[in-house]
Amino acid sequence: MIVHLASSDLWSQLFNFSNYGELLALVKNSIFAGAVLGIIGGLIGVFVMQRDMAFAVHGISELSFAGASAALLFGVNVVVGSLGGSLLAAILIGLLGSRARDRNSIIAVLMPFGLGLGILFLALYPGRSANKFGLLTGQIVSVDDPQLGWLMAISVIVLIGLLVMWRPLSFDSLDADVAAARGIPVRFISLAFMILLGLAVAVSIQIVGALLVLSLLVTPAAAAMRVSSSPFVVPLLSVVFALVSVVGGILLALGGALPISPYVTTISFLIYLVCRLAGTRKATGGARQRLDRQLALKA
Repeated sequence: MIVHLASSDLWSQLFNFSNYGELLALVKNSIFAGAVLGIIGGLIGVFVMQRDMAFAVHGISELSFAGASAALLFGVNVVVGSLGGSLLAAILIGLLGSRARDRNSIIAVLMPFGLGLGILFLALYPGRSANKFGLLTGQIVSVDDPQLGWLMAISVIVLIGLLVMWRPLSFDSLDADVAAARGIPVRFISLAFMILLGLAVAVSIQIVGALLVLSLLVTPAAAAMRVSSSPFVVPLLSVVFALVSVVGGILLALGGALPISPYVTTISFLIYLVCRLAGTRKATGGARQRLDRQLALKA
């Protein structure tokens, strides 16, 4: 009986859809913001994976978290603080980490520094604990009209930047040496991409939090690359996976008493798991067909 009651309470914390329609009207900004972030995260995540910069996303998010925490403590706009931290980290990584080894070392130094500063600022903040927790794990009710305006403006900048740089950035991401030999300004492209990534991380933190931003900017693209290698299909699938993860996570979190991040990360992980299994089966089937053809030719 006790076990049944405990499981019932746990289920009601995870999923409780009473008065769902009324609650849905309260988070329309978050749903719209989540859809926009799904598009931006899905697109930029493809280049993050191609350039092997998943670790950089985490490093930028830590300084973005520190900037947002400082803004919360000093009564400044949290989005502005998050942007400042993200851009600082992105520029430092872009300027000092041209090689993978240097980049990883810089990120490894920045991450604990940013996380430590963020925790310090949150410890000093006398306000509501929900505001502190939300910076780490996300909040579905935290997106008001001014924040939505900031998010939209930054997302448009990121989207335009990606579209303008798409071809040279793709070339540089696949083979930087050949791109440089062809006259592409790889140094500038790399720094510009880091700035766009910093902007994307800053706005993503407003929804999913600093600790789990990888679920939006890395996992959907990683899943898409498991099932396709097409330069057209991969970005499309990545955007779809990111949209399903973040919007689905918001809709599920609305019916529970938990932050948004567990729902987003769970959906994102399940999509990746399915894509990985599908990709493995596809690769195994392809290898078997090639082996059958070789045997047939020898016969």
